[in-house]
Amino acid sequence: MARDRAIGAALVVGAVVGVFVYGFLLFYPFGANSKIALYTLEVTAFVAVVGILAILGWIGYVMATTPPPVPLEPEPTPSTQSSTSSQTPAAEKKA
Repeated sequence: MARDRAIGAALVVGAVVGVFVYGFLLFYPFGANSKIALYTLEVTAFVAVVGILAILGWIGYVMATTPPPVPLEPEPTPSTQSSTSSQTPAAEKKA
């Protein structure tokens, strides 16, 4: 349990640090001709598109390689006997 909390805390700290680094790369003035902000946006867009396409590819792969489910047995049709019969459907099959 303590290890899970430590991993969770590390993820939260990493996410907060990542937000600050990302904001710094986008908005800090590195000079008049700096293209770091543009490269940061380009890399972000590329990673987002690759991530979405990877998820779509994974879904397609799973759909293509998963065998179809085994069909369920059809339910038995109601017999023509009267509904007041005391036999159960399992007993009728044996008879």
